[in-house]
Amino acid sequence: MRRMLVLVLVVAAGLWFACPTPAQGLEVPVRVLLQDPAAFEGEITLEGELVGDYGFRSDGWVWTQLNDDSYATEPLLEGGSLTGSNIGVGVRIPEELAEGLDPPGGYRTRGPLVRVTGLWRYHDPDRSGESYLEVQQLVVVEPGREIGEGMIVPALLAGMALIFAAAVMWWRRPRPE
Repeated sequence: MRRMLVLVLVVAAGLWFACPTPAQGLEVPVRVLLQDPAAFEGEITLEGELVGDYGFRSDGWVWTQLNDDSYATEPLLEGGSLTGSNIGVGVRIPEELAEGLDPPGGYRTRGPLVRVTGLWRYHDPDRSGESYLEVQQLVVVEPGREIGEGMIVPALLAGMALIFAAAVMWWRRPRPE
């Protein structure tokens, strides 16, 4: 009987430590968060690409945008398909956590994919009603990188053909005698 009780306590303790607790933050996709932002309160975890620009402020915080749409993992220039608009939220990161981050995503750059945990501030009265995630923990899942557009062979061939045609027409033009 005593062994059974010890076994049950060990299993219960294992489950207690294995299950996410509110302190670890509820993992939420951005699109779900944006469907009902008032429903989320307290600590949450988001994962996505940092995009746009890093706004370093004098108060020691960095503002940027976190997107978790399909473009974050499959950029158009790498063969991703058009799947709708960009979906993201503002994030406010302590400057010490933002140090060393790769440049944010843009047309020819895929920004770093990060996993951030922090306090969701919905219509924060201290920030004029803005909604954002105040980041407490940041983990880089995948570093940012440049995205090559590659050569567009049909456009190159068409341009060369036009240049050749213009040269022939110039050479064969009528000349005054």
